[in-house]
Amino acid sequence: MPGDEQPQSGDNVKIITKPLSLEKPVIVEGFPGIGLVGNIASQHLIDELKMEYIGSMESKYFPPIAVLFNGIINMPVRIYESKEHNILTIISDIPIHPTISYEVSKVLMDWAQSVNVKEIVSIAGIATMSSEEKVFGAATNDDMLNRIKDHVEIFQVGTISGISGSVMTECFMRSVPAISLLGETNSPNPDPRAAASVIKVLNVIYDLPIDTDNLMEQAEQIEIELQKLAEQVKTSEEGEQPRREFPMYG
Repeated sequence: MPGDEQPQSGDNVKIITKPLSLEKPVIVEGFPGIGLVGNIASQHLIDELKMEYIGSMESKYFPPIAVLFNGIINMPVRIYESKEHNILTIISDIPIHPTISYEVSKVLMDWAQSVNVKEIVSIAGIATMSSEEKVFGAATNDDMLNRIKDHVEIFQVGTISGISGSVMTECFMRSVPAISLLGETNSPNPDPRAAASVIKVLNVIYDLPIDTDNLMEQAEQIEIELQKLAEQVKTSEEGEQPRREFPMYG
């Protein structure tokens, strides 16, 4: 894309975006994990805030697929911006293989720091046996934890697996303020209800006007469509991914 920037890249991962005008934006990331909570919440955020597509993340190790929306080709990992709310959102329709999670998170954070990120919000799912639809939270420092403690169930002890965990670790190492919001789900299937619970927390923390009623109404159809996408991605991936025994969340 002529005139576009490629501010950060690694050996196998690169980010290409249009020039940005936001100052110290909040970056929200949602990669597929348990319940596809991050993916669903991020897409709803993009739709409701009418965010503008500004670029993508690319890698030769991503599954060989193109994503379609109303007949138009889209990149599988995309970046959007809301000038009104000073938010950047990174959304992925593909899982990130553990072998490249470190490099993806490193390049993502290199790029985030190049645009003077204010803080990071990582959205994922957490598998439980409950159906209370709680949101669990964690943070990289005490100040960020204090901001969310009245709105989430603080996750006291545990691990964050997958790309979400890698991003949070990278934030901690670089002293970038960050929070992890984990929507509770009791099923590995796509869970729009857990995503809606996370969005309600985002509304409070960042004073956003995002309506979740339509997300709840469309929950069944969203579950069907995203399950189909997940199956297509699975069949397109080359080789077997390592099995994760007793996954908690990711």
